[in-house]
Amino acid sequence: MIHLDANYLILGTSASTQQSADIERWLAAGEGLGTSAIAWMEFVTGPVTSEVVAAVRQVLEERIFPVGHEEAELAARLFNALGRRRALRYDCLIAAAAICGGARLATANRSDFSLLAPHGLELV
Repeated sequence: MIHLDANYLILGTSASTQQSADIERWLAAGEGLGTSAIAWMEFVTGPVTSEVVAAVRQVLEERIFPVGHEEAELAARLFNALGRRRALRYDCLIAAAAICGGARLATANRSDFSLLAPHGLELV
């Protein structure tokens, strides 16, 4: 399973991007794609049309994973381990959802998320 960060969801909707090519390749290989509810919220915040939202939801096969107490508690530990940098709050939640779900994370924001790799996050 690969969780897609919000930027992968956004950039994946444009046919000429690396993210779109990656998504097509993963789907062709039978890889399951999903996302966290946090990344989904960032994606649907837009601007994005309802048609694009519906198309992406179909590609994900409705695999939009909730953030429960386990993910929230791991996100808090990650946030504290990274020095409580306010800008990383959502990233910690997205990372925690991937870690708890046993998924790798695809993101165009490797610089911030690479900080989470020593804490169990596997990046694609």
